[in-house]
Amino acid sequence: MLPLQLFDTTSSTYTYVIFDEATRDAVIIDPVDQQVERDLAVLSQYGLKLRWTVETHTHADHITAASLLAEHTGAQTAAPQACGISTAALQMVDGDLLRFGRETLLALHTPGHTAGSMSFVWRNHVFTGDTLLINGCGRTDFQSGSAKALYHSLTEVLFNLPDDTTVWPGHDYQGRTHSNIATERSCNMRVAGRSLEEFTAVMDSLNLPKPKRIEEAVPANLSSGARQDAGSIGSEDRRPDAGYAGDVQACDACAWWQAGDAVLVDVRTDAEREWVGFVPGAVAVAWKQWPGMAMNPGFDAELRAAVPAGKKVVLLCRSGVRSVAAAKRATELGLEAYNILEGFEGDPNTHAQRGKKGGWRLQGLPWRQG
Repeated sequence: MLPLQLFDTTSSTYTYVIFDEATRDAVIIDPVDQQVERDLAVLSQYGLKLRWTVETHTHADHITAASLLAEHTGAQTAAPQACGISTAALQMVDGDLLRFGRETLLALHTPGHTAGSMSFVWRNHVFTGDTLLINGCGRTDFQSGSAKALYHSLTEVLFNLPDDTTVWPGHDYQGRTHSNIATERSCNMRVAGRSLEEFTAVMDSLNLPKPKRIEEAVPANLSSGARQDAGSIGSEDRRPDAGYAGDVQACDACAWWQAGDAVLVDVRTDAEREWVGFVPGAVAVAWKQWPGMAMNPGFDAELRAAVPAGKKVVLLCRSGVRSVAAAKRATELGLEAYNILEGFEGDPNTHAQRGKKGGWRLQGLPWRQG
């Protein structure tokens, strides 16, 4: 079984999808922000349930789609612990196993391109990010790079994998798709047959230009790409004049709901509710569930049907991104719509927690199961 290899022409980035053929549980490695619709379409085409998004490192040439994919699918985010991507749900260290269905992905700490860089082994495949490229390797002149660390990662970690291990790189600029360990160990122009001193001299002489998007990409990727979302639907727009009635704290939304003044609407996807848990008492009306759609078909009709005349509607999602967009749309439909600030991942005193029976509650608030 081969991984699904996808390509972003702007950044020459490879994204990979691997999955368990029996359970259809899937992992996506190094997704790109501009390719979310493509990636969702691939998941739909193959009937996959995205369980994890995984980063090989903090990218400097594109913004990750991890946060967006988590919003759309309910997937969890994973990243190398040493990268400092604090928003990732799973902070991976060397030797960790990421499980999806009956399959596992093994994390190998391979620093050098960045201090936190990782490669991931699945069956007889290794996803090397920018550590090992086809007939090349990642640069080491910025973002905590180290030629010495990279040399060790290449020669002592990756080149110790079995000869027939297929190498799937994070980038290629010449149309090549994959290689193998035996070929790279013997023929890679940057490292094969070189001493550490020779390798360091080669890396120090590259004089490559900075990636065009580095100033934008690195800060965004340190928050799983969420900063990009905030650029279009950010805290500076969350005001009563931003296209909806306003933002509310969870406790205020709960008081309205208890009093019968408001309807609570959960705009997460069906897959996300199944994966993360549901909110007892909330009406499920998914926002933007599949690619190529301005909104989920029937969203307008479902929302109107859920909110009786004279009642407010309060909308929530995982992080407060989709619920802002949904609140704006609800306002266009003539409803008095409010967004619950920061969704489940906001203030630790008000965010949702998994309930004992698989549902969700808000800390200190009465909407809970059981």
